[in-house]
Amino acid sequence: MSRGMSEVTHTRHGRPAQGQPEGEPATRFTAAFHSWWARRHGHAPPASGTEGAAENRPPESALWRMRTTVRDEPGALAALCTALAEHRVDILSLQTHPLGEATVDEFLLRAPADLTGTGLTVAVTGAGGADTWTERTDARDLVAAPPRMLELAARTALDGAELPVALRQLLGRSTIRSLPATPGGGRPAPEGVPAEGALEDTVMRLRAPEGGVLAVERPHPPFTPTEFARARALVELDARLGPRVPRGQDVLTLSEGSDIAVSRADTGDLEAARAMHERCSPETLRRRYHGPVGDADRYLNHLLGPRFGRTLAARTASGRIVGLGHLLWDGDETEVALLVEDAWQRRGIGTELLTRLVSMATEAGCAHVYAVTQASNTGMAAAMRGLGLPLDHQIEESTLVVTARLDPARARHAQEEWEHGSRTGRRS
Repeated sequence: MSRGMSEVTHTRHGRPAQGQPEGEPATRFTAAFHSWWARRHGHAPPASGTEGAAENRPPESALWRMRTTVRDEPGALAALCTALAEHRVDILSLQTHPLGEATVDEFLLRAPADLTGTGLTVAVTGAGGADTWTERTDARDLVAAPPRMLELAARTALDGAELPVALRQLLGRSTIRSLPATPGGGRPAPEGVPAEGALEDTVMRLRAPEGGVLAVERPHPPFTPTEFARARALVELDARLGPRVPRGQDVLTLSEGSDIAVSRADTGDLEAARAMHERCSPETLRRRYHGPVGDADRYLNHLLGPRFGRTLAARTASGRIVGLGHLLWDGDETEVALLVEDAWQRRGIGTELLTRLVSMATEAGCAHVYAVTQASNTGMAAAMRGLGLPLDHQIEESTLVVTARLDPARARHAQEEWEHGSRTGRRS
């Protein structure tokens, strides 16, 4: 058969880890905490398939993504297909990524549940495949590449905060980092990234629309030129459209009768957010930022930037901000953080913000979200419990990390609702 065909990362303290304002001392605890977190959040291997199909119906199956490299010559693809057929593997879709004399074939497969990733690798290796990579997947990957690109482009067009999420969904399990043009010390971003970007094995670097560099990295498999071109197209679309944040809002009536509006916020709300900080007590700021209270305002521009996540603001009828909730893209993790002005605490504002942030994370396809707070901050811990989701609590010295595991079925439903709304024009 022939072929016709940054660096800024979000720390668990809600502040930039690099490019941070000069003069802040690094602590041994921070280093130890990050080391512990990295060990704890290593990627687990894919879950094994189910067993024991009934004799009177077909055996249960599992979906797999597989990539393998073969020589670009007549008969190479046919040999792979024959080898897969011999193991009762159904090919649901195929994409080819030309590499000159070789081609990377990317398959979506339905395989018998008892066939492992190793078994798939052995089968295609015997048929001429090399550098084979496999990963269990789910029904979301059944969408073909062109419609998938259109969906991601639509999401990016509607909301500037969607670009990192779209890149992650486009490229699979990957880490997105942003290196601003002028880090904390005022130094320019590193040279060496051309206007068209750069691709090096498992790392791609693209010029960020607002300046600086977007770095995308994954452990395996290497990015192909086709993936690089798709990612670059999304970034170019984002640059052409400029800054944009949806401006719809919800009006909530608190228990004592006050009305509060909840809406998206960005760097245009910087002064109002600073004013709220000035009204907060040192203890409230310390619980939120886990560090020197005087430094809190210096990170607001970063936290409000739509490139690094999404921010919700709770506003009074006069427009004054009394609460902020952040959903931060922390590499391949997702953090939630809350700050409510003292005079407005214990009225349900934090719970409302947190519930909406978790819904956003679910809609974006996140597997879990985590919150970092002081072990003595019972309010944040109670708000996480109020989500009604499975929780994992970890305590390191006086720091509490609460991780909520999101419902994959709910995430798929949210994705389908979003796609339906975008097609019918009913999404606000």
